[in-house]
Amino acid sequence: MDVMGDKATLFETGRFVQPSGEEATPDESRDETADAVETGEAVEEMSLRLAARAGDVEAVSVLGAMLLRRGDLDGAEPHLRAATAEGDRAAANNLGVLLHQRGYPDEAAGWWRVAAVAGSAAAAHALGRHRRECGDEPAAEYWLRQAAEQGHVLGAYALADLLEHRGDPGAEQWMLAAAERGHREAAYRLARALDHQECGDSRADGEADECGHDNGAIVRAEAEQWYRQAAARGHRRAALHLGTILERRGDLKEAGRWYMTSAKDGEARAACALGFLLRDAGDTENAAIWWLRAAQEGDGNAANALGALHAERGQTQTAERWYRAAMDAGDDNGAYNLALLCAEQGRTVQAEQWYRRAAYAGHREAANALAILLLQGGDTAGAEPWFSKAAEAGSVDAAFNLGILFAGRGEDAVALRWYERAAAAGHTEAALQVGIARLRDGDEREAERHLRCAAGGGSAEAAYRLAAVLDARRPQQPAHELGEIVHEKTECEEWYERAATQGHRRAQVRVGMLAAARGDVVEAARWYRTAAEAGSRNGAFNLGLLLAREGSEPEAAVWWTRAADAGHGRAALRLALVYARRGELAEGQRWADRAVSLGPGEVAERAARLRDALREELSA
Repeated sequence: MDVMGDKATLFETGRFVQPSGEEATPDESRDETADAVETGEAVEEMSLRLAARAGDVEAVSVLGAMLLRRGDLDGAEPHLRAATAEGDRAAANNLGVLLHQRGYPDEAAGWWRVAAVAGSAAAAHALGRHRRECGDEPAAEYWLRQAAEQGHVLGAYALADLLEHRGDPGAEQWMLAAAERGHREAAYRLARALDHQECGDSRADGEADECGHDNGAIVRAEAEQWYRQAAARGHRRAALHLGTILERRGDLKEAGRWYMTSAKDGEARAACALGFLLRDAGDTENAAIWWLRAAQEGDGNAANALGALHAERGQTQTAERWYRAAMDAGDDNGAYNLALLCAEQGRTVQAEQWYRRAAYAGHREAANALAILLLQGGDTAGAEPWFSKAAEAGSVDAAFNLGILFAGRGEDAVALRWYERAAAAGHTEAALQVGIARLRDGDEREAERHLRCAAGGGSAEAAYRLAAVLDARRPQQPAHELGEIVHEKTECEEWYERAATQGHRRAQVRVGMLAAARGDVVEAARWYRTAAEAGSRNGAFNLGLLLAREGSEPEAAVWWTRAADAGHGRAALRLALVYARRGELAEGQRWADRAVSLGPGEVAERAARLRDALREELSA
């Protein structure tokens, strides 16, 4: 019979007695050398045999337990039967163990009952375990409770396990009792239960109770305590979870120590986690060693990590081999990563094949990537269901892509629903699209909310549009003379500047205009020039105006020419006036003609009058 838990020896079940006591207890570690131990045991055995021959019942019992522990069943049985016949309850317990090992569980149970009735907690535990294996849960509970109430650690744990299986709330009491007495599996299970309690707690993380305590923090601290106890006693999964807690908290050095402890005990997930910790610290060589160890033990995540490492180094064949190993380990990310590798190499057919494999297995990002691949190939009908499947599975990018797909078809209402779904999950561009749609509908309040989200997420266009919304609300400011600097910036100008620093050309022009309105000529010129050099015709035109006012008309004409060539009608009209004043009537007429064609209406009207006047002058 094995005891529930990670590892257990027959001696740890409590069915043996130790030479120095009546009841079976876990063996203690010794510092003596192997030879000294063997010598000591030989001397002790000889002493016990002499005492047994002299009729010492306890010596007979202890001698039988020693031989049983050594595996000498034939030698142990007569001694245990003799001591049992004399009423030694420890011998009856150990005789039950011997018979169970020989394959006679029912006869073993009979002797365990004898010992348990005589008060042996170890026998009560063994009998309870036996009755549970036979499916007799009421009897199992009775005997396990007898053991637990006598302070038997394994009995308390087995009773807790039985009660927990039945959903009995009394399980927690006995699990706690076993954990407090040093049972590592009980400590681990208590920690896991606390973890699940925190995850399922309806109270928001960090909310305080009536006494002002942070309930989430209390639960986490208690879970960590039990993980520590179990890990310190060699529980490898507890060490893994403890490492995870410490890593999340930023205690990377201690987290690494527990990961290593767990990994050395054979926990592949810990070896994988240790690899990531080393990689993040810049030690990719040692990271690869631990990933290799984990991957060889069947950890798909580690195999994927090795694949990515080799892909980064350009070793695509090795990367592909590890991605395939990840797939063999049941990790769908292996197929997805292999598809990405094929796509990067231009192997579109193979990429589609692996995307499909991962997508059919439920990999949402693979489904999204497959849809994009199909869309790029012109298969819109084939792309849509994969976008939908990915979006329904929680892919934010897929929800956004569905919005683009429906918007392209003119189904704006459906597109908006998908944009809103992606925006609610934090997708910046989706929030921008929702903001634009709300502005179009006249819902300025909702538009502002979404534009703020998108702008906060780094969208320059959202920052510009938010600034425009705020700009339209602010009261008219008094005009300032150029050169008269007033250092007052509104929120809208701050958003314009954020967009401008991100390279948004219209925002750059607007920041220049606001600077000019404040009288800050240098700042205005800087932003106009930045926008103009990036291709903004309005920036070039405004820079020309600023330069002309400062007396630099030749340089202004250069920027107006750039703006007019880009289709700016006002710039063309300005150039017509410049050349007319210079007496270059033909050039002036040419630019006037251009201004008429470019417009807008007011400009075209003025340019037409100027063109006609220049034509008359030329024909005079």
